[in-house]
Amino acid sequence: MLDLFFNYFVVLFVVVDPIGVAALFSALTHGEPRARQSRVAIRGTLIAAFVLLLFALFGDALLRGLGIGMPAFQIAGGVLLFLLAVDMVFARHSGLRSTTLAEQKEAEHKKDISVFPLAVPLIAGPGALTTVLLMVGEQGKEPAVLGTVLAVLGVVLGLTLLALLLSARIMAFMGETGANVVSRVLGIVLAALAVQFVIDGATAAASAPSDEETAQVITI
Repeated sequence: MLDLFFNYFVVLFVVVDPIGVAALFSALTHGEPRARQSRVAIRGTLIAAFVLLLFALFGDALLRGLGIGMPAFQIAGGVLLFLLAVDMVFARHSGLRSTTLAEQKEAEHKKDISVFPLAVPLIAGPGALTTVLLMVGEQGKEPAVLGTVLAVLGVVLGLTLLALLLSARIMAFMGETGANVVSRVLGIVLAALAVQFVIDGATAAASAPSDEETAQVITI
């Protein structure tokens, strides 16, 4: 369980990227009173936690309801995370890891950014939601695994909240260049993890019995 916790923690921490989220949060709340920034950070993190928790608890049922096999989702999720890693390595801001230009303009006119864009998509974005589904989908029926996933969620979101509360100090210390360097390093790690997801999905799909083989087993 300790190894599983560490592996899941690395994946989710890299995907959420608390330092990158803190940099964007600092830009969106520039000039706001410190107390208001804290309230927005706490509310946004709690909303993101609720969204991710729903995916952790009901993600497997959602996949089964849509008729999607885990190998297919592993391959699709791996490709999505790889695209996210490319954005991180090249310090690009697409809709996968941050807000689009249209979303940024909309956020500038909103008084409360805790729901949008902080909770979704900055914290609970496509990459984080996909990662949670992948983590739960592998062995999600085991209570110990589900508990590990929930523990990882709690730790990563706690670190994210801490980064948001200290966003001004972090940016003063690291600057945008330093934040991009950290993001690039994490992006390389995420790229390797994404490729591993695709390999695991392809291996599982190749080893899965075909419909004809399944029918023969049932007949026998």
